[in-house]
Amino acid sequence: MEAHYYNVNLNWLADRKGEIFSPELNEKFGIATPPQFPKGMEGIWSPEHLLTAAVSSCYMTTFLAIAENFKLEFKNFSCAAKGKLEQVDGKFLMTEILLEPVLQIVHEADKEKAEKVLQKSEVACLISNSIKSKVSLITTIKL
Repeated sequence: MEAHYYNVNLNWLADRKGEIFSPELNEKFGIATPPQFPKGMEGIWSPEHLLTAAVSSCYMTTFLAIAENFKLEFKNFSCAAKGKLEQVDGKFLMTEILLEPVLQIVHEADKEKAEKVLQKSEVACLISNSIKSKVSLITTIKL
């Protein structure tokens, strides 16, 4: 496969806040230092949120492709994600990202296949494979 490039631009606005946008996309949004840091801002996306969201959204898109390949019928998919920031050897690191997908399947007989698809999706997620943070998975399958 040929390399793909994804362009993201950032402009500083004021204080500890900037704006992220892409020439390839329609929406812009604010980005700031999180409130746990000096001069951090509440209610605005932070780099820590974006990293956690990148893992979660990649997990979802990977799941959708694998579920389609496995012909897994489902009614609903959602995923809570929690990024853990710690200081290790004097450096701040996102040490772990916990994914908690909830999958509602159509047929009870597909429960084992559904669990396999959920696990395989984490292993195949390109963002998870691109970071050094531990990615943990706690799955819930419902009828």
